[in-house]
Order: sequence, then C-alpha cells, then structure tokens
Amino acid sequence: MGFVQIMEFTTGDVSGFRALEQEFVTATEGKRTARRSVLARDRANPDHYFALVFFDSYESAMTNSNLPETQTIGAKMDSAVGGLTFHDFDVVSELDL
Repeated sequence: MGFVQIMEFTTGDVSGFRALEQEFVTATEGKRTARRSVLARDRANPDHYFALVFFDSYESAMTNSNLPETQTIGAKMDSAVGGLTFHDFDVVSELDL
C-alpha cells in the first residue's frame, strides 16, 4: 500500500526550503526511497506550504526517514521554516486521470 507524508509549514521565503530539497536529492542519490515530491502553496495564504512526499509503503518511508542525510537535512528544513508539522497517510485508492 502506498504512503504519503505531508510536511506543512509557513514561511515568507520558500527559497531556503527549496535549496534544502535539492541538497536532500543530491545527498541521498541512490539511497532514498521517496518516489516523488510535490511542493504546493496555499492560494488563500501564500506563506503557507505543503510538501507532499510519496513512498511505496510506510516501511519504505521509515527507511528513508532513518537515513542520516534525511535526519540532518530535515533538521535544517525545520529550522529554516520555524517548524515543520508532519502528517502521515496510507494511500486508500489512487486514480490515473
């Protein structure tokens, strides 16, 4: 079953977060289990963001979470935006439209 983790945060300058996303991609090349990532901005509140990260399963998400690079860069992301809120979801259904 698929798994999605959503990181929610508020920032007036998303460029620092985006730079850390790229740092994560580079640092975890060949190791990460994340399959896809989407960064979305709230249209009603342009300083409110959601980073959606897609995994094959909860177990693969935990493997990714336990990478030393994930721990280090995740802490940098948390600090850069003044705190991340995590939401974890099992995928119940998926449609290709």
